[in-house]
This record gives sequence, structure tokens and C-alpha cells, in this order.
Amino acid sequence: MRQNISNGNPMEEVVGFSRAVRVGSFIAVGGTAPVDADGKTVGIGDVFAQTTQCFEIIKAALEAAGSGIEDIVRTRVILTDIDQWKQAIEARKAYCVDARPVDTIMAVTRFVNPEWLVEIEVDAIVPD
Repeated sequence: MRQNISNGNPMEEVVGFSRAVRVGSFIAVGGTAPVDADGKTVGIGDVFAQTTQCFEIIKAALEAAGSGIEDIVRTRVILTDIDQWKQAIEARKAYCVDARPVDTIMAVTRFVNPEWLVEIEVDAIVPD
């Protein structure tokens, strides 16, 4: 059975995406940007604050899917400046230190919103 998870982002309808999708015990959380409930960028210029905001959104999506941070098995940290990876990973550690998921860190030229310095994707598996 498939469960689409929404966080109310108006772009979900415009673009046709879900914040997360759960199929069986597997949950995929798509590229999560550092925005607040109104869609405004959080922590402009601050990778640590933006990464933290991304994980707060991810945490809420996982909980809506009947899971939690402890079930994350993979993270993808996508940055616009690879030299800021340490700040992003310091924020990631606060959420992932116990689960110790595999991780990929990569850089892109930019995101749709140039204020965003980071986006995060995660995969989680809910144990039986």
C-alpha cells in the first residue's frame, strides 16, 4: 500500500510531488529545502541553520508516515558550496548520530531558490 505524505506546501499541487512517500516499510523523503510554514527561507546565509530546518521538516514527514529519525538508513546532503560541508554535517549529526545512516554529500550549482544553501533527502525503513 502506498501512502503519500504532504506538509501542505502549495507547490505539491503545482508540481505534482509529495514531501514523502511510504510503500510498505520503505519511506522516501524528497529534496527538502530550508523553508518555514509560509515557504520563506530559514537561516539565510547559514548552512547549519538551514540544514537543521531541513531535518525538522524531514522529522515531521517521517512521523506523519509512522516512522522517525531513528529509522533513517540513507541521507543525501546537497550543497551549493561544498566547502561548507562541515557545518551541514554538524547539523546532520544532531539528528543521525544514533541511527548512523549511510551518507552522500554533493554540490550543485544552485537550487530553484538562490537563498537555499542546502537540500536534504533521506530514505528510511520502518522495522518489522
